Amino acid sequence: MKIKAFKGLRPTVEKASAIASLPYDVVNFAQAKEQAEGKPLSFMRVVRSEIELPAGTEPYSDVVYNHAKENFQKLVDGGHMVREDAPCMYLYRQVMGDHAQTGLVATFSAEDYDADVIKKHEKTREAKENDRYMLTRTLRVNTGPVFLTVRDGTLLDKIVEDKKDEDALFDFTADDGIRHSVWKISDPETLAKIVETFDAIPCAYVADGHHRSASNARCARIFKGENPNHTGDEDYNWFLSVVFPAGQLAILPYNRVVRDLNGNSKEEFLAKLAQACKLEKTGVKAPDCSKNVSMYLDGEWYSLTFENTDGLDAVSSLDVALLQDRVLAPLLGIGDPRTDERIDFVGGIKGTDELEKLVNSKEFAVAFSMYPTTTDQLMAIADAGQIMPPKSTWFEPKLRSGLFVHTF
Repeated sequence: MKIKAFKGLRPTVEKASAIASLPYDVVNFAQAKEQAEGKPLSFMRVVRSEIELPAGTEPYSDVVYNHAKENFQKLVDGGHMVREDAPCMYLYRQVMGDHAQTGLVATFSAEDYDADVIKKHEKTREAKENDRYMLTRTLRVNTGPVFLTVRDGTLLDKIVEDKKDEDALFDFTADDGIRHSVWKISDPETLAKIVETFDAIPCAYVADGHHRSASNARCARIFKGENPNHTGDEDYNWFLSVVFPAGQLAILPYNRVVRDLNGNSKEEFLAKLAQACKLEKTGVKAPDCSKNVSMYLDGEWYSLTFENTDGLDAVSSLDVALLQDRVLAPLLGIGDPRTDERIDFVGGIKGTDELEKLVNSKEFAVAFSMYPTTTDQLMAIADAGQIMPPKSTWFEPKLRSGLFVHTF
């Protein structure tokens, strides 16, 4: 697998916490606007520049991408972001409560992405991929890193050993309580050893950021086609990523809420559900093992246990697939969860209280609390060239945008 140091842009030490923002795709319009409120330097104004434009502006229009370019240039022209003097990589540690994870920041080969050396487990949605492609092409910038992982036991485990806090380039705690620490690696000999180490790692997996990685690889292919003097060494052949050892990652559940019972009364729905799985009223809000789902309906918690799962393939045996195939589609009429507006998804970081709140508000009729998918399941599905159901994994903490910028 090929990686490369890059001579990128980064915030000044003083402005890092003011610039760093959540990724574009974990917040809706209102949340993005709230995130940037009172923060004129927030990178949210680049990755979601429509929050500064008149109400009703088409979010996938040229005016949005051009405004993002203007906002990005303001950060550079204002001296809030600086160019590194020489190519480098970084170590990036995040601490959330008792959980810590440290990854290596570098640029990865778009050719490796196309050759499936960088493996995927999700389909991309055309509109979202087009959106990130247009932003990337307009700015000629990777605005946020792709979240990659590799199997444990590689030499990456050694590379990402924590540095001393006092040596950090950046070290701050964001508004959500997540601590972010960054160390720069610029010694040419050390960088060469890291590149050599990755030559021996057979593959990486996209944990989060399928639309970013797909749009970045698409940019590389298009710029290659437009450049009659293409050599393969151009910066557009590489995209910004952070890679973590799999054992360090925390995957939270990705829970489901459905707006109605598909014309069923509560009693009718429960009767049908009892035919699809083992159903018990338990009061348990979160399952403690796979093949179990907790359900909140009309103020009460139930446990759903899926049986007869032997012989299912890696995708069909996922809890989210079992729920979809045995409950959501046949009983609640949710045929395509990617497009059906009757279903919504709630990241596990919000907890089961959020599920209760949504159902108690009557905006939704029923909620399903999931057991988290594991990294082993993710890798097995990617290795088999299969695709997970949508919204199968929620990784936390989220990488910040704006801390590292790769230009081309």
